[in-house]
Amino acid sequence: MFDNITMEEFLNKVASNDPVPGGGSVSALAGSLAASLAAMVASLTIGKKKYIEVEEEMKEIKEQALKLKEKLYEDIKKDSESFEEVMKAFKLPKATDEEKTHRKNVIEEATKKAALVPFDAAKTACEVISLAEKVIEKGNKNAVTDGAVAAMLARTAVFGALYNTKINLGGIEDSVFVEDLKEKVISLEKEALEKEKVALSKVIL
Repeated sequence: MFDNITMEEFLNKVASNDPVPGGGSVSALAGSLAASLAAMVASLTIGKKKYIEVEEEMKEIKEQALKLKEKLYEDIKKDSESFEEVMKAFKLPKATDEEKTHRKNVIEEATKKAALVPFDAAKTACEVISLAEKVIEKGNKNAVTDGAVAAMLARTAVFGALYNTKINLGGIEDSVFVEDLKEKVISLEKEALEKEKVALSKVIL
């Protein structure tokens, strides 16, 4: 859906009256950008004599950040696709009792997926905050603010994705599924805030 389009085209699509890409996809993009920034700070540290002691760690961080960048980039598409699956489910025929039951079951499963996809993206974005903390603390000090932006952007990605999870929970009848995911959402929100706080406390300007 979003392969081979420019950033301007993506932004225009977000700004249009098309519901996709929406907040979930944009949150995934924010997370991917945050991971890219963390990788950049690591890259600006590697090869510098002043930071020779952390060079191997920075190489590992860069590799991890690039993997998370790709994962979150894929989540941009996954989020929009999961939303479209819900919309398709609502358009299923409901003339007979059999059709109504089938439609209801398909909607339930599609909505569960639409809740889980952004939750998974949020977990990935939370990992990015940890990498941002490391590059802020040990990376090239000339790029410390880039590390800070990575941390803040990743936290925003976490919360944005989780809002999309929460709104989908309202349309799910499986109470066990809903309560379990609600607890996980609350826990992840707390984790992201704490990680960001720690990361930003290490920014020295």
